Amino acid sequence: MDPFLLEALLNGVLLGGVFALPVLGLNLVFGVVDVVWLCYAELVMVGMYTVWFLHTQAGWPLALAFATCLPVVAALGLLLHLLVVRPLLSAAPINQVLATGGVLFVLQGAATLVFSTDFRSLGVEMPPMELGEVFVSGTKLAAFVAALLGAAALWAFLKFTYVGTAIRAIARDREVMPLMGVDPRRIYLIASAVGGALAGLAACLLVVQLDVHPFVGLSFGPITFMICVMGGLGNMLGGFLAAFLMGLIVSTGGFWWNTEMSYVVAFLFFILVIFVRPRGLFAR
Repeated sequence: MDPFLLEALLNGVLLGGVFALPVLGLNLVFGVVDVVWLCYAELVMVGMYTVWFLHTQAGWPLALAFATCLPVVAALGLLLHLLVVRPLLSAAPINQVLATGGVLFVLQGAATLVFSTDFRSLGVEMPPMELGEVFVSGTKLAAFVAALLGAAALWAFLKFTYVGTAIRAIARDREVMPLMGVDPRRIYLIASAVGGALAGLAACLLVVQLDVHPFVGLSFGPITFMICVMGGLGNMLGGFLAAFLMGLIVSTGGFWWNTEMSYVVAFLFFILVIFVRPRGLFAR
């Protein structure tokens, strides 16, 4: 096999692992609360700014900045639910989408006001690794491993803890679970915090690969939503698999054509999937 094609395939797998984290977080929130956070990519942007500021401006060690990012974005997810989502739970879905879309613009505007539109770089780069004739970015490989560990931790939490079991149960039938003694409001808060924490972890993985600026969410936000829909909105496993599929499409498309064309191909593939399977590839 052409070593450059092999490298593109490997990069696609690594990219899919990083895509998977925000997809899992968004699917978790939708599956439990039944509200799409249109501003989810902007939560990731806030996390990226948090890491950048703590490390480059406050002088914190990078590991401590990463550790702080997760609770900060988790708290932001809680606030988003309490202040924006909870008052609109009984409202029409379009109102919920517009409200979270409004938060998107608020966060972008606040970031522009505080940090301006300058591109900020963390300045961290790990040396590449040589695997035969293929060179792999050490930064991307570390991010991929961290993403898999985060996904495994989420699976273990949902599978083996009482709260995780309650989250899975209420995602399946939110009308019956209150009769079984489960408080939906508490589960909604926990799911929002976990979804925010996953956005914070995604921010830690992306800030070492991308420059951070107020509109950085536009570079991965649309494709995150596209992956969620393609995998079946609310379907955790489907979204996880679709993330790797989309990562391979984007990476190999960049090999055959260029980066811009690869995203065109990815969106065309998404449109084809929606025509054939409107509920997503892996919808139940």
